[in-house]
Amino acid sequence: MDSKSLVTQFQSLVDVNKTSLYISLLSIAFNPTAWNIVARNEYKNKTITRIFGGNARYGCYFLALSIFSFGMLRDSLYRQALLEQPQQAILPKEYATIVPVVLFVIGQIFVVTSTWALGITGTFLGDYFGILMDQRVEGFPFNVLRDPMYVGSTMCFAATALWYERPAGLFITLYVYILYVIALRFEGPFTDMIYSRRAEKAKAKAL
Repeated sequence: MDSKSLVTQFQSLVDVNKTSLYISLLSIAFNPTAWNIVARNEYKNKTITRIFGGNARYGCYFLALSIFSFGMLRDSLYRQALLEQPQQAILPKEYATIVPVVLFVIGQIFVVTSTWALGITGTFLGDYFGILMDQRVEGFPFNVLRDPMYVGSTMCFAATALWYERPAGLFITLYVYILYVIALRFEGPFTDMIYSRRAEKAKAKAL
């Protein structure tokens, strides 16, 4: 298949003229980018903590509410974008319902159980506020996946695309996956550094 045929096939699956598509892509990119920037600023300058009178926990709860709210908005914009994209059967008819439902349920299980295991502050970047966990969480779902929340979220994006039978949604899901991989390259090492510094301080006090 030549490049011209590939472009034609892509255009039949993804309507690049829809503004809603680009709004959705921007909202998806905004979340991990903005929260990593905000969190790093918080770690260095304690901006949000100062706004809440020095109460780091209140500041973290505010950030958690913000992240959750923007996540809901992102999901709504994604759904709206899908509804304006070309519809085409992706799975055989007998699997068209069960596969996206199962995929979505499993994805939600990963998201909800990881939030439950980490708690509000553990889930929503409490480390950057100085609210550190006593020990690494190793139970489910972290004994199955290293980053269950990101994996679960990606699964839900794919499930939604399959449910509405929008191939464009699968391209967006790939975009989501790439963004999450990039975000983890920044978030993971920085979080490890925070805990390493705590361990070093504890060791120094013990000497």
